[in-house]
Formats: sequence, structure tokens, C-alpha cells
Amino acid sequence: MTGPISASDGTQRVVGRFEFVALMAAVMSLGALAIDGMLPALDEIAKSFGVDDPNRRQLVVGVYLLAAGAGALVPGSLADRYGRRRVLFVSFAFYVVVSLLCAVAPTYEALLILRGIQGVGVAGLGVVPAAVIRDRFEGDAMARLMSTIFIVFMVVPVLAPTFGQAILEFADWPWVFVGMAALAGIVWAWTWARLPETLAEEDRQPLDFASVAHNLLATFRTREAVGYVLGSGLVFGAMFGYINSAQQLVGEHFGAGDDFPFIFGATASTLAVSSFANSRIVERFGARRVSHTALVTFIAIATLQVWAALFKGDSLQLFVPLMAGNLCLLGFMGANFGSIAMQPFEKSAGAASSAQSFVRMSLGAVMGIAIGQLYDDSARPLAFALLGCSLLCLALVLFSERGKLFRRVLPPGSRRETVIPR
Repeated sequence: MTGPISASDGTQRVVGRFEFVALMAAVMSLGALAIDGMLPALDEIAKSFGVDDPNRRQLVVGVYLLAAGAGALVPGSLADRYGRRRVLFVSFAFYVVVSLLCAVAPTYEALLILRGIQGVGVAGLGVVPAAVIRDRFEGDAMARLMSTIFIVFMVVPVLAPTFGQAILEFADWPWVFVGMAALAGIVWAWTWARLPETLAEEDRQPLDFASVAHNLLATFRTREAVGYVLGSGLVFGAMFGYINSAQQLVGEHFGAGDDFPFIFGATASTLAVSSFANSRIVERFGARRVSHTALVTFIAIATLQVWAALFKGDSLQLFVPLMAGNLCLLGFMGANFGSIAMQPFEKSAGAASSAQSFVRMSLGAVMGIAIGQLYDDSARPLAFALLGCSLLCLALVLFSERGKLFRRVLPPGSRRETVIPR
């Protein structure tokens, strides 16, 4: 990004590079807060509602993830028609209101229903930022900006469990939801004041069934994109399985206890480190070369995870660095996979982002719930899931790349991938 982002509607809002990155990261981070901020409170929530099955408590996270995946189908098409800002503001309203309703849920079933509503309603906070970025960037330049945003974005999984734990030191679990609502309100006000409308009038798409269906289905018909979308859904599904079962696996099986938020944060922090590294190298080496190398390395570490789970199943000292390695490699895969998959969709970035987010989140959430429910007081289900999902991801990437890894593909008529001129 070489200059400020100005509004496409003629208003005077102008956002500089640093503020744009921070704002997009803050918007996207609210979804991560709704997931990871809950982790320390799951045991208290289960006790409060008399939930006896320890794996059932995971549904507070799993239902939200599944609903967010389903909800991702809607906001992108709306953002292509009505603009990015309007859709974001509706999502903010859902986040704040439903968070407060979760705090006063009368039963566990009601809480799960509200979490589902919240996931659907706030899906735009994950979908629309990718469309905003795609409005201005393409190729490796987009991958670099996404990586820079991920550096800030990944601070949330590091701090969110500590945020939840800190609230629980002074108040009961409903106040975690109140805290989420307060933070969302702050980001809402910031977005209202500073984010310009990035969708040009001439790029607005008609909102009719045929147009929406065409834009959404295009993702699944585009070979260059579909393998990356499905592959990332599988790998992130394995990570969701870790998130769903992390409190039980790390806090209880490995005996971390009150140190769980700090251990979880330490492993998650490697994502921020790798995202920073990716932002520095992706334009030099290309999104494909970086992400393909990361995927192959991920498979190697997942193989070690299986060995450790089978023969060193009680070793927290071995599990933590291996898990940190897996998470670190996601920083070289997530943003790059996403930018590669978005390349064919310049004129329908919102709908494409919706379709791709729907597949990634839905597939990832289903896999995450399944892996979490297979938890058997050991690290074995997670280890086999990491290896199996990464191997399938490699097969899907090979499909999209027609069997050739580590290539570099530049936009037509360009010597390098740069900012889209406006």
C-alpha cells in the first residue's frame, strides 16, 4: 500500500496504512474473541447449567463456528450490492445485542441457540474485510497486506483466554459476554468514524437470485480456487478441533490448570510471528511457494504429533512445541491460501469472499466439532486429525495447481503483483 485509502463515494474519510491495517484487524478479531474468550469460562458455564458431559461444553464454541460458517453465505452478496460499510454495521449490531442476551440466557439450550444466532449475525465481520482489501489489492500485494493484518489479528487468540480468565477472577461467566459487547461497541464506533466505502458505484452487483447464485457457485466451478478453499477448511478444521478441546486437553489431561490461558496464548502467538515473517517474504518468493513449503512442513510436524501421542502421550513439554509449530505454519498458509483463492474474482469479491468463508468455516466447524467430540482424555484424536487433514489439503492443492507445486503466477500483463489502480 503506497498511500491512504480514500472513500469511493466522494466523502472526506481518508485512512492511512497503519490505521487501515489496525482497523481491519480489529474488525476481524471480534470473531476470534467470541471463540477464544470463552475457553476459560466453559467449565463454569457447564457447572452453572448442570451440564454433565464434559465434551458437551465444547458446543458453546462449536455451535458459534458452525453458525458463522453458514452465515457467511449472506453478507458478501449484500456487501456487493449495498456497500461494505452498511453490512459491517448490521453485523456489529448483532454482535453487541446478542452478546448481552447470552449473558442473561436462562438455560444451556437457550445459550446455544443465542450463540448460533450470534454466529450467523456477525459473519459479516469475517467476510467483508476480505472484500474491502480485495477492492484495492491483488496477488502477492494482497497476500502481504493480509499477512500484516494477521499479525495484529493473531494477538487476539493470544490475549482472549487471558481476557476471559481476568474477568472470571472478579465476576461470573456472564460478564465475559458483557466485556465482548463493550469491545465490539468500541470497534463499531471506530469503523463508523474512519472506514471509507471502498466499493465503487460501477462495481455494485444486482441483488437477485440468479446473480447471487452465479457469484457464489463461481467459487466451486473455479479450479484455481476450490482446492485452496477446501484445503484450508480441512486444516483449519483440525485447528478448530484443538480449540474446542484445548481446555480439556491442556488444562486437564496435561495438568496445566490455571496456566492453561498462558500456554494456549504462547502456542497461538507463533501465528503472529509467522504472519509477520510472511508479510516480509511473500512478495519476494510468491504466495504459492511460501504456502506450499509451509504445508509440506506442516505434514512433517503432524507426523511427529502422531508419534508423540502414541508413545509420549503425557508429555506437555513435547506437545507444546509441536502444537506451536503447527500453528506457526498456519501463518504461512492462511493469508496466502486466501489471497490465491480470491484472485479470479475481482468484480465479485464480496460474493466470492462469502462463498469461500462459508466453505472454510462450515467445513472447519464440522471437522472441529467432530474432532472435539472424539476427545478421549488423550492427544491421539487431535494428532491423527492434524495429519489426515493436512494430507487431504495437499491433495486438494495439487488439484488446483494441476499437480505442480511451488510455481509463481503473476497477474496478466504484469511483471509483479501490485496494487490495483483506482
